Amino acid sequence: MLDCLEIDSTEPADGCIIWMHGLGAYGKEFAPIVPHMELPTIRFVFPQSLDRPVTINGGVEMPAWFDIRTLEESRMREDQNDIAVSTQLIQEIIEEQIARGIPSWRIVLIGFSQGGAMALHVGLRCPHRLLGIGVLSGYLLNPNLLAVEESEENRETPILFCHGRGDLVVPYKKGRRAYEGTKNHIRSRTWKKYYVGHELCLQEIGDLKEWFHTLFGGTS
Repeated sequence: MLDCLEIDSTEPADGCIIWMHGLGAYGKEFAPIVPHMELPTIRFVFPQSLDRPVTINGGVEMPAWFDIRTLEESRMREDQNDIAVSTQLIQEIIEEQIARGIPSWRIVLIGFSQGGAMALHVGLRCPHRLLGIGVLSGYLLNPNLLAVEESEENRETPILFCHGRGDLVVPYKKGRRAYEGTKNHIRSRTWKKYYVGHELCLQEIGDLKEWFHTLFGGTS
């Protein structure tokens, strides 16, 4: 199991948000957002990825969900074994929350940047129905394999895509391609753009709060 920072609900938990960090970052960096979400019955889990050498950063070892070998767009860009390992580790966190009494349909997967790519990747393939998937400044991994790997369980799962118009790390058009690339696989998708770079902004945090409240206010 991955190490996780867990911020439990102030009331008995009836839902969970699993939030993945970006490349070279730490799960705890998003913890200050929790009080602003005003979700007293929701448990927040911030997994910490494994440390691994990252080719585009000179082979320096850092927290990463997968190695990125090149900045060019190619099939060899991301390490597929790393993606498979991280997928399994994130799925184990989902299974743990289910075992602790949170139904899968009350679990949201969300992530920023590389973490957003993983949230989308795992969410589209999860064998259990999830409540929602959030992709913050992220992108779509292995789009050519989605048709054969996707889970029917999450065709109705809402996905929120948020991206900065001035993002120079994960270009805006790459995030937009992820949104367009899921149109034949997911029936409920929302795209929101912000006039910022590779970061969260106050408007985005407000939109996330509204989205979370809409999701968790619903029924099974």
